[in-house]
Amino acid sequence: MIEEDEIKHLSSRAMPSLYDKSGQRKYLNSEERKRFKAQAAEASDEIYAFCWVLHETGCRISEALELTPERIDLAGGMIVFESLKKRRDGVFRAVPVSEELLQHLAATFGIIDGSSSDTPIWGWSRMTAYRYVKQVMEKAGIHGVQATAKGLRHGFAIAAIEVGIPLNLVQRWLGHADLATTAIYADAVGGEERKIARKLWR
Repeated sequence: MIEEDEIKHLSSRAMPSLYDKSGQRKYLNSEERKRFKAQAAEASDEIYAFCWVLHETGCRISEALELTPERIDLAGGMIVFESLKKRRDGVFRAVPVSEELLQHLAATFGIIDGSSSDTPIWGWSRMTAYRYVKQVMEKAGIHGVQATAKGLRHGFAIAAIEVGIPLNLVQRWLGHADLATTAIYADAVGGEERKIARKLWR
């Protein structure tokens, strides 16, 4: 378990902020995350699956686009991502996901347990995937600097911390090499901070 003073020490380093220079937050809040997923369900099965994976795992667009059937672990309840920002290839991480997401992936792409296919399940370019995500954001009424896949990733991390997921586990799921990078999410403010603090008021 990460102690509070350690979190303060880690988050005090010069790290990326959850706000831009004008004070606009870069992450989707809980209400926006719900609207994003609900709107994605109105799109095609392939787009919905892609958006759902981003929403439920916090992965990067490039990592989702590299997913192959053999990395969808139906029996284990996991999706295995290659951490593409590492300095070497072949660094993987497993992220637990819901049974509902796994079943949707299996039905949409004909995935069966033990598949050996190494062909990416989405044959899209990064720009095409980015455009689909932006279209869903627009239709969901989400605007501003947070209306991106990166904003969804930030929102996932904050949501995980809100429900008490340990910081080092969030670090593993996001594929961060340094816990200090993950520690910025412990500094979430506004309504998200009130939700975290509310646990102390009970």
